[in-house]
Amino acid sequence: MPQALRHTLLSMRDLLATAGPFILLALVLLAIAYKVLDPNPPKKVVLATGADQGAYAEFGKRYAKALAQHGIQVELRGTAGAAENLQLLRDPESGVDLAFVQGGADMEYASQADYEAANADLMSLGSLFYEPVWLFYREASAQRASGKPVLESFADMARPGDWKLNIGAPGSGVPNLVKRLLEANRVDAGALTLVQKPSTPAVVALLEGEIDALVFASAPESPLVQMLLQTPGVKLFDFPQAEAYSRRFTFLSAVTLPRGVVDLARDMPSANIRMIAPTATLVAKETLHPALVQLFVQAARQIHGGPGWFQRKGTFPSIENTERTLAPEAERFYRNGAPLLQRYLPFWLANLIDRMWVVMVSIIAILIPLSRVVPPLYQFRVRSRIFRWYGQLRRLEDSVAERPLPELLTELDGLEDRAGRIHVPLSYADELYALRSNIHMVRRRLQGHGPQT
Repeated sequence: MPQALRHTLLSMRDLLATAGPFILLALVLLAIAYKVLDPNPPKKVVLATGADQGAYAEFGKRYAKALAQHGIQVELRGTAGAAENLQLLRDPESGVDLAFVQGGADMEYASQADYEAANADLMSLGSLFYEPVWLFYREASAQRASGKPVLESFADMARPGDWKLNIGAPGSGVPNLVKRLLEANRVDAGALTLVQKPSTPAVVALLEGEIDALVFASAPESPLVQMLLQTPGVKLFDFPQAEAYSRRFTFLSAVTLPRGVVDLARDMPSANIRMIAPTATLVAKETLHPALVQLFVQAARQIHGGPGWFQRKGTFPSIENTERTLAPEAERFYRNGAPLLQRYLPFWLANLIDRMWVVMVSIIAILIPLSRVVPPLYQFRVRSRIFRWYGQLRRLEDSVAERPLPELLTELDGLEDRAGRIHVPLSYADELYALRSNIHMVRRRLQGHGPQT
């Protein structure tokens, strides 16, 4: 091995041996902090959506695609709707982490205290989009009930004629909503035949004349909504008292389906249609990893941030009408936007730094004062390699009168040989040469040659 390389390796060995305990301490502290903070999120999360071909199912696919870019697998779990989603979120054995929830779906509580207790372990990631109440009916049924092809009020459905109204499958948020609307209009639910079929079978039944009307609460992206809006013989109910509904029910907003928004060329609809709409929110368990919260709200801005039939660009996602407590990480996003590092670094690295930097700074603050002892320890380690031979040299010198001269010279030769094999950094070479000079001085004394100073 070249001499220069040997000296370099020995110097590095001394440095590592001296600084090793501090490096080990730093690594242990980082390992403990990593274990406690758990900065990296799980690679799989379960999102409860809704019925097939509904808006929740369609949006769920977009979230899965968005998070897949960051290495997160989103398992989509189809459900009957918002009410079932809430049940799954509250069930610790369900495995569901997040769910789409319709505003007002959680209404059956005797008091505010009961409501808060039921939602104590849930948090909102923000409101995402309006879910207008789509009341589609057959023109022929309206003609039979009121003598007109247009349904003008809920009361028209209660007139003699035995209307069959589909209010959504059990587990969705629509049945409770429809019942409250009927109560507000003083319509006896017993005067109607209420059917609770899932969305797709209900649409088929409407088109085949088996039912007279059906109610959705869904975003316009739903394929079923898009189809019914353009189906001849099927009308969309206009809510002339939409503002009154929004004042009476805090979870409802008054919205307008603009003229021509469905098809400008065919002027569909041919007039503005007033509607009422709950707001869909993304609700998560309180235990959801903060990094996943950050990814979902970022995806929400990409998916829901554009203009739509009922909102302008930038209206959603929003902290308005969230009903439940907003997650701290979601609040941070709405206040400051995406973390700065995520704009320039891969998600996993930016997230690791973002969640560990406070701990890293604290560890550095602890180690800086301790690191001041490293140079003296390093110096002591290197110099001790030289100074330990002075003890033997002193004993040889003190035993001149007690031991034979040849024995002393032989031992001194061995000491000189070992001293010649000592390797120290160049900055300590003067002390090594001083040791060799002192060995020669003792040799001259033993042989009785030269001055003794």
